[in-house]
Amino acid sequence: MKNTYCLFLFLVTIHTGWAQDFTVKNYAVDITVHKEGYFDVVENYDLNFEIPKHGIYRTIQTKYDLVDSKGNQSTRKIKIGKIKVPDYKFEAPFDFVQKMQDHLEIKIGDKDITLVGPQHYEIKYRVHNAFLFEDTQIRFYWNIKPEDWLANFHQVSFTIRLPDNIFPSKENSFVYAGERGTSTTSADMQLYFTDNEFSGTSKAGFVSHPGESVTVLMNLPLGSVVKEKPFWPFWDNYGWVSLIGIMLFAFFRVWWKFGKDQRVIAATSYFPPDGLDPAMVGFLINDKDDNADLIALIPYWGSKGYIRLEEIPKKGLFGSKDTKIIRLQSLPMDSPTYELEIFKGLFGDNANVVGTEVLVSSLKDTFYTKMIKARSQLKESAQPYYEAESKKMQGIMYVALIVLAIGLTLVGLFLWGPLAAVAIVVVCVILIFVNRFMVKKNAKGNELLSELKGFKKFIKVAEENRLKMLLKEDPHYFENTLGYALAFGLFDQWAKKFRNLNIPPPNWYTSTSSSSFTMNQFSKSFSKTMSSTKSNMVSSPSSSGSSSGGGSSGGGFGGGGGGSW
Repeated sequence: MKNTYCLFLFLVTIHTGWAQDFTVKNYAVDITVHKEGYFDVVENYDLNFEIPKHGIYRTIQTKYDLVDSKGNQSTRKIKIGKIKVPDYKFEAPFDFVQKMQDHLEIKIGDKDITLVGPQHYEIKYRVHNAFLFEDTQIRFYWNIKPEDWLANFHQVSFTIRLPDNIFPSKENSFVYAGERGTSTTSADMQLYFTDNEFSGTSKAGFVSHPGESVTVLMNLPLGSVVKEKPFWPFWDNYGWVSLIGIMLFAFFRVWWKFGKDQRVIAATSYFPPDGLDPAMVGFLINDKDDNADLIALIPYWGSKGYIRLEEIPKKGLFGSKDTKIIRLQSLPMDSPTYELEIFKGLFGDNANVVGTEVLVSSLKDTFYTKMIKARSQLKESAQPYYEAESKKMQGIMYVALIVLAIGLTLVGLFLWGPLAAVAIVVVCVILIFVNRFMVKKNAKGNELLSELKGFKKFIKVAEENRLKMLLKEDPHYFENTLGYALAFGLFDQWAKKFRNLNIPPPNWYTSTSSSSFTMNQFSKSFSKTMSSTKSNMVSSPSSSGSSSGGGSSGGGFGGGGGGSW
């Protein structure tokens, strides 16, 4: 009975982790293949929001690892253009930004408007460089419905229109559905062939869940489409450096006014600011949403009595150590959203279950979506400490730099040759990266930064006598500050200062390395545990396509998915 209950809880946890509070009732894809070597995609979604939402987002994978029939590996970069979302506001990256990323995201909706109930969305875009050219055929290999959608799809249909005189048939057109790697053609789709069209619709009772895809593979005759020339031809040339100084000077002037923080003097502090967890402290100290900031919540929760960590010894000669995270109580409901996202991602939503356990190794290649969402929530939660005008200017500068990269590159190429083109591109890339730091703290943020700098400095230079006094006032001082030292990247340095102070290791961490667990053993064991935990929580499975052999579900271009926001 107990095993049955645990299995039920596990299934509920998985379902809750994927839940997006919306369901796609009907999904139809219309694709038109052009003989010039690209194709146009129109996606129509009839969905239902169970709770108020601003809209949806659609991600499309643009970088793929390919293996040909001879076993040769290569990387393919596709390009998405002419993006349109009729009747809705939407955000999508420019071509240059797209080149720097492995995925493209189309964010649809208005942050000031929420929707609930039945909704209809139409997304249009053009795909370049997504055909596989082989010796005897050309392959159209596309994920009609990719696996990373965080919602159930109850009806899926598609229509693919080919150039004139290209006739699809059951001998050259295939559909795969299910989890990644499913290599048998789907029996859940009713297929139709008419002239130069290949279409299909799912049968009654069909549901495509998160983690499952619907993939179409078509083997087209040679010459049916042409091979497009490489994209972004100008970025590989050299540039005219006389324009670099102008761009750097203009950027510096903007940064001086909108991005330069006021000079903040570190205030002497032996404690972290009240009301701030290590994740927020880690973000504010360097203005970056690092994964390490979120990992630092684990010892913080341990010191608060929410969780306990138990080291699991390795089994067998070739086994490896693991760590068990055990929930002792639930987080308060008013905890920050990013804390709740990580905590519920580990243990689920059931606040009444005490003793729920999760192995760190089980998080590998599955938990990364929670980390990505929590990082975004952390960044959003930190905005009250920054100037709103600075954030607005950062967005304007992104647009301006991209426009300059395109326009001045063309001018440089035609007027001064390839040297001008590359120089301008390189400078623009650097400035786009630096523009990430075009953020300026407000008075409240600077006050906190002063405290944080003082506390971080104390962690670096703290002397034994001062630590003894602090431990006398608070015997749990070390474990209460442990998470913050981890967020600063100073855990080893901080733990070393306490090794000779005769304090016991935190009681929420259990190790099997010795019957008498010392601070020296704790610091070594905990450091390895946190490194392993971070590695497993942020790891993601690698996606790959194939240009030889048969097809499979999720194996083609068009990887990605989407969700609601």
